Amino acid sequence: MARWEPGARERLVVAALDLFTEQGYDTTTVAQIAERAGVTKSTFFRYFPDKRDLLVAGQEALSRLLTEGIADAPEGATPLAAVAAGLERASGAMGPLNRDLGPRLKAAIAASTELQERDALKSVGLAAAMTTALIARGVPDPIAHLAGEFGVLAFKQGYAEWSEADHETGDDLAPYTLAALESLRAATGSLG
Repeated sequence: MARWEPGARERLVVAALDLFTEQGYDTTTVAQIAERAGVTKSTFFRYFPDKRDLLVAGQEALSRLLTEGIADAPEGATPLAAVAAGLERASGAMGPLNRDLGPRLKAAIAASTELQERDALKSVGLAAAMTTALIARGVPDPIAHLAGEFGVLAFKQGYAEWSEADHETGDDLAPYTLAALESLRAATGSLG
């Protein structure tokens, strides 16, 4: 096992998702994940405190990209236009590996209550990051919270559609997340 082989973090995530799908989250050990990824257990722990945290790999970067996009939105942009700017920025960082992992991630989460809880916490964290960025732009608190929640829903819906779409097209994630946001905006008219 190479100690400093490049791509260890990504290989650990892929190995974990494969093992979670094959044998279940609860029966998968850190040692098995490390072995499948071709690294040592100590390398695993350099990247992740435990196997639950594999699910939120990249959450900090995603939150940062969303908030930077919101902060950089044009002055006078509506709250949802600012969220759209955040979604575009974050979506631009998603590549083929993110797309390929989507179905496996969805299956692993569906099969584990613990991962469902971790996924819910991830959503809360992303919504909080967007809400904070919107408040920093001067958006009133309740509107910022609602727009942040819309942003999370749009990202999750767009990501799910993108990861399940034909991979041969080479589509980027941004059109999917922006279409989901627009669909949510349109749906608000039905709320009464």
